[in-house]
Amino acid sequence: MRTGFSAAVIGAGLAALVVAGAGPGLVAAPAVRLADLPTSQADSTVDVELVLAVDISYSMDPEEQALQREGYVAALTSPEFLAALKQGMHGKIAVTYVEWAGSADQRVLVPWRVVDGPGSAEAFAASIAEAPYRRAYRTSISGALLFSADLFKDSGQRGIRRVIDVSGDGANNQGAQVDHVRDEVIAKGITINGLPLVLKRPNAATMDLEALDIYYEDCVIGGPSAFMIPIRDRSQFKEATRTKLVLEIAGRTPEARVIPVAEPEPRATPRVSCTIGERMWQQRWGRDFN
Repeated sequence: MRTGFSAAVIGAGLAALVVAGAGPGLVAAPAVRLADLPTSQADSTVDVELVLAVDISYSMDPEEQALQREGYVAALTSPEFLAALKQGMHGKIAVTYVEWAGSADQRVLVPWRVVDGPGSAEAFAASIAEAPYRRAYRTSISGALLFSADLFKDSGQRGIRRVIDVSGDGANNQGAQVDHVRDEVIAKGITINGLPLVLKRPNAATMDLEALDIYYEDCVIGGPSAFMIPIRDRSQFKEATRTKLVLEIAGRTPEARVIPVAEPEPRATPRVSCTIGERMWQQRWGRDFN
């Protein structure tokens, strides 16, 4: 299933997240014993292997870049995240932080590390905060997904779940078709969650997409319990990022009262064309898309 959350859910979500006791905002998974797990899970060493893949294309202005990074730094050191971490079977995750732009531009900013408590979480967050900023041309979500999926082989850990957490403010406009790559990645048992930044008014010159959240829902996210949380206001960065990380780490799903906006995948006819970014790019330069 793929699930989308409205801005109202972001505002109310953390108030209801009592992770240690799986409070009213979340549905807790039943207690799990190693002996009850399939062999692959019984051999696991961490609860989640997580790739944080963040957009640094030129469509992201410097303020957005700073807010995006600050959101992850704050989320990784928040009491809610640390409480969720403790509730896992192993009480630790493996995580890496990646920046991406065009189809040939992906870089690991912080390599794989095990986060198992406040000290390691703060060290990981500090590495993100201290790294220099950069921006690059074009937007290739498909390139980011392929690069991120390939990183799991070098994590040094075996997670019960593997998740790519992709955030960005535009549609794919370079590289392989994004929905095809999504299907390829989730076929490997990897879940793709999204944090689309729906902050700008549609503009043909900058190729901003009004329905970016729907695009992410229909063309980008997928896999077991996949979801996305759109950010519609800059003030939501930290709260939305924290909510998403808590849900990913806790391995829980929203209660039924949080109404999903997606249908079971795959969706036969996406509401937004999965090649809209490529079309907008070609039209910008007066070319026909084919």
